[in-house]
Amino acid sequence: MTVTTQPTVISSDTQAEKMVPTRYVVLGVIGTLLIVGLLIALVLWLANNYAPQIEVIRDIFIILLAFSSCGVLLVGILAVMMLIRLVNMLEFEIKPILEKTQETVNTVKGTTHFVSQNVVKPTITFSGYVAGVSRGLRVLFGNPKRNLPD
Repeated sequence: MTVTTQPTVISSDTQAEKMVPTRYVVLGVIGTLLIVGLLIALVLWLANNYAPQIEVIRDIFIILLAFSSCGVLLVGILAVMMLIRLVNMLEFEIKPILEKTQETVNTVKGTTHFVSQNVVKPTITFSGYVAGVSRGLRVLFGNPKRNLPD
């Protein structure tokens, strides 16, 4: 019984459905340009008819911009301070931990090499000798389980 699977092919119709129609893009661009044009016309009309009030609003916006610039400066200073603390932590806290970890890994490597050479290797050699002697005795004297009388 053979199971055959057909590859899934995405037709161009489904891809076309996922795309935004061109007319919506064109209408969006035209609408945005129209709104920007109306805002510019409104600002020019207000500047001609209400100049003193516009100057006050301009001054308020300048003050708000200065306050926001101070806020951005404070955030930048805080970011630099946090970066300095991070570098300090990496240098004086994490680096010693990594050095201790490296020492521990080296100790474990040495211990495993020592155990391998002084415990495992002699045990394997001894097991090999025992298996060889056992097989040799079986060859010479036969299998003791078969030699028992019935």
